[in-house]
Amino acid sequence: MYRVWNFISNYSLLLIFGAISALIWANVDAQSYHAFVEFPLAENFFIGHPHADEAGHVHRTLTMHYLFNDVLMAFFFAIAAKEVWEAVILRNGSLRGKKAATPLIATAGGMIGPIAVYLGLALVLGSDTFDAVKHGWAVPTATDIAFSYLVGRVVFGAGHPAVRFLLLLAIADDAAGLVILAIFYPTGELAPEWLLLSLGVAALVFVLVNWLPRKLDAGNQLRPNSTWVRKNLSFWPYLIAGCISWYGFMRAGIHPALGLLPIVPTIPHADRAFGIFAEAEEHLSDLLNDIEHKLKMPVEVILFFFGLLNAGVEFNAIGEPTWLVLAGLLIGKPVGILLMGMLAAHVLRLGLPKGMRTIDLLVIGCVAAIGFTVSLFIASVAFDAGTMLGETPVQAAAKMGALFSFAAAIVSIVAGKLCRVQKRHH
Repeated sequence: MYRVWNFISNYSLLLIFGAISALIWANVDAQSYHAFVEFPLAENFFIGHPHADEAGHVHRTLTMHYLFNDVLMAFFFAIAAKEVWEAVILRNGSLRGKKAATPLIATAGGMIGPIAVYLGLALVLGSDTFDAVKHGWAVPTATDIAFSYLVGRVVFGAGHPAVRFLLLLAIADDAAGLVILAIFYPTGELAPEWLLLSLGVAALVFVLVNWLPRKLDAGNQLRPNSTWVRKNLSFWPYLIAGCISWYGFMRAGIHPALGLLPIVPTIPHADRAFGIFAEAEEHLSDLLNDIEHKLKMPVEVILFFFGLLNAGVEFNAIGEPTWLVLAGLLIGKPVGILLMGMLAAHVLRLGLPKGMRTIDLLVIGCVAAIGFTVSLFIASVAFDAGTMLGETPVQAAAKMGALFSFAAAIVSIVAGKLCRVQKRHH
């Protein structure tokens, strides 16, 4: 990403500001806050929350919440997908080959651990609790890339190999999270035939705007066709294809915020990776990096509104789901990452990066326990707003657990001191 420190700190601050504003607003005047969140921008629209009338006809209402969560957050997930795509497909990509094996196995531990703790404790609390919260098992599996990166730099120093390990883990975690969202949290009745629209438009835009110009330019160093397409069409064919793909995801019943994912691999990209969040990408002129650069400011604004529209939880909503999400993150993540990381490094003999100790896995697990953005997102789709556990609204309580996962930052700093992490700044 471009000037990664500025990018992440800027969007993180806006996201935090939006979340804090939501918390204050919801606890000062809950009625006006919820009226703002569900404010109808368009009735009987072609996109929006579906609801059936008395005759059984489905109508859609575009609300503020739907606009940001389901439509505009697609750009945030597209940036995450871009990082995953480049890490997997490009030469020197950081998720390619043996060097990525240990972080990937540790990532599996960082997802299995939270699920086991979350569901295990829910069973201990009784069948009523388990039945109310079981659908939210994925909420504590998330790792917030931006905040974990910031905290990782504070705990380890920017030059420590554990920071790179943490980034690989967070990116892989996000990739798994996208898959989980698509498979386990459909937004309505599944109609997979609509995915053919998304895949078809992705194939079409790749062939016509990416592959064909390069094919016509074969052997010609001036590349006139590719240059004309880049100069005159720029990102517009991919944006149009993205809109069509998004619509296909919505009609297929898969969360439409993932709708741009089929389009990302079709965009012309660099021929090699410089590493996740590498500042060298600032100097790349390929269209994919150029689009990411153009999305920087809009995504910052989108994340502010995402925080504002999703983090407005009343403090009286704290309940068992809150502590289950927190336990999954603060206990399940570190333990899962430590155990599976040790399995990969020592039992399977895949090793750890040079300069990294086994105990550093525990500290990385503490840092990765910051769920925030993606945990909030999953909580909003895993539970209906009206689901109750006794007097506690389950969705709001789970969101509070995602917000409280910021405590992992303090836990990480303490763990770093106790485990005698030697900071490296270069």
